[in-house]
Amino acid sequence: MLKIESLSLLRGGNTLLDQVDVTIHSGRRVAIVGANGSGKTSLFKLILGELQVDAGTLSLPGQCRVAHMEQEIENLTRTALEHVIDGHKALRKLQAALAEAEHADDHDKMAQLHGKIDAVDGYNVNVSAEQLLHGLGFAQKDMARPVGDFSGGWRIRLNLAQALMCPSDLLLLDEPTNHLDLDATLWLERWLKQYQGTLVFISHDRDFIDSVASNILHFENKKLNYYTGSYSSFETQRAERLAQQQANFEKQQQRISEIEDFVRRFRAKATKAKQAQSRLKELERMEKIAAAHVDSPFHFEFPCAEKMSDPLLNMKQIAVGYGDKTILQNINLSIHPGTRVGLLGPNGAGKSTLIKSIVNDLPPLSGERVCGEHLAIGYFAQHQLEALDPKASPATHIQRLSPLESEQSIRNFLGGFGFHGDDAFGDITTFSGGEKARLALAIIAWQKPNLLLLDEPTNHLDLEMRHALTVALQGFEGAVIVVSHDRHLLKNTVEEFLLVVDGKVEPFDGDLPAYEKWLLEYQKSTDQKEDKPENNSDNESSEDKKERKRKSAELRKRISPLRKQLEKDEKSIDRLQHKLQGCEDQLADPEIYNEAKKEELKQLLESQAKFKSELDDVELSWFELSEEIEELQAE
Repeated sequence: MLKIESLSLLRGGNTLLDQVDVTIHSGRRVAIVGANGSGKTSLFKLILGELQVDAGTLSLPGQCRVAHMEQEIENLTRTALEHVIDGHKALRKLQAALAEAEHADDHDKMAQLHGKIDAVDGYNVNVSAEQLLHGLGFAQKDMARPVGDFSGGWRIRLNLAQALMCPSDLLLLDEPTNHLDLDATLWLERWLKQYQGTLVFISHDRDFIDSVASNILHFENKKLNYYTGSYSSFETQRAERLAQQQANFEKQQQRISEIEDFVRRFRAKATKAKQAQSRLKELERMEKIAAAHVDSPFHFEFPCAEKMSDPLLNMKQIAVGYGDKTILQNINLSIHPGTRVGLLGPNGAGKSTLIKSIVNDLPPLSGERVCGEHLAIGYFAQHQLEALDPKASPATHIQRLSPLESEQSIRNFLGGFGFHGDDAFGDITTFSGGEKARLALAIIAWQKPNLLLLDEPTNHLDLEMRHALTVALQGFEGAVIVVSHDRHLLKNTVEEFLLVVDGKVEPFDGDLPAYEKWLLEYQKSTDQKEDKPENNSDNESSEDKKERKRKSAELRKRISPLRKQLEKDEKSIDRLQHKLQGCEDQLADPEIYNEAKKEELKQLLESQAKFKSELDDVELSWFELSEEIEELQAE
């Protein structure tokens, strides 16, 4: 299916691949793994013809149909359903030709085209597209919503659905589980296992790779190493290969030392000169073996607050929601030091809502929330990545929290999160999602919480950083509550599960495989309810249609003032960020910390705190409004 011969690739003056050879046969499901920046995405671009090789060849069979996830969406006014169907490009061409034939009243052409559309199963395309969207977490009412209504993460899901919709012989997926919850990840696994073509995908989710992959293609030291089996099998094979490589390296180093010692002792002696020259030639011909080296660039921990209350937090008969709409009720939760909980539940059931209620970003509608005297919360959520100051360095983000901390201690701390040398002191404008996520985790760790609340913390993180995060959580002495689609992280960091479903939060007595079985049954029962005739709009009476239209108009009326306030909040956020940036630019100047400017520094810190507080309030308002609008649209 895919043949790579003597291929070399350079990007920005750096050699990514050097004289590599790989053959991927049809029907294989190949996971591409390797460090960030090693060339994984560049390989995809080579396959798609967006890059050219610097040497060697990359070839596909003739007429090979390639499908991949688009990065951008051009038409935001298309409905979600139409956008997904657009992935079936052959069908769209037939439909366009049919429209022309109908316009020309060419009945023979129309008959031919109807036959071709039927041959590609074009008359069931709506059903197929809806099944894809349902599997990826979209509700039936989302089908007709414009693409522009969805957030960035949901648009990525739409592009994934579009790629799956495209008939293909080779399917390329770059981080397909990013922005998916556990339910959608499990569904995608099942879909990909049934895919009949050749699958090549980039992923940092080891359990997903274990479940889907038949082979591993590992980028390492500018080479491609091809392994048969799952990720767990790859780890074992690689460890054996590295052990053998290290043994051979040590053996070779001993031989080199012997040769050099012989030459040094006998080169000048006429009787031994010939032998010395012979050994020198042996040294020149010797193909050097590299030392095995697999140290992770990430080594960090989550220091815990020195003081801890027990319990850290008590929630009694809590109800939470947005406006008049209750999402979860009768929440009874006691969080103690050492509590380790994973949140499970169908998409949209309220897992993130529960996290926000624990943080108190979403105050309870009723009930009692009692904090321990020494409660210190560390909260990670995806929206916080966007709240980072793009003009500030990682070191500046930390220094703002502790202005008197030495530069060296900050440098040492950030090194554990992969920010070395100049990386710790340059602005984050060009940071990838993974680098922003690492910085957000570093900021949390610096503040020494005793309760960690993590909402999908592994999005954008590579395998080595995920491993470092898992190890850090295992050593954390406080409490951990996590929502994640990364099953490896859940299995290795939590001890119990809570199930969030149908407005309730209850203990789940089972493991992750048991949850997958429960989820399939739950989805089956939900589908049966939706399939009942009374829910079919085709059977609506005229009165029902009038009522539906009335409700739709009422919904628009309710959302309109919320959107206006959202726009006001966005303007306020821009204004406050500008003011805060002005303060922080002054605080970044080393001169401000001189004794002579002590009073000026004090005023700047007070202004910084004031603007931060105001910005936090407005951002919270913006976030709650966004959630409220989303909840109203989901009704």
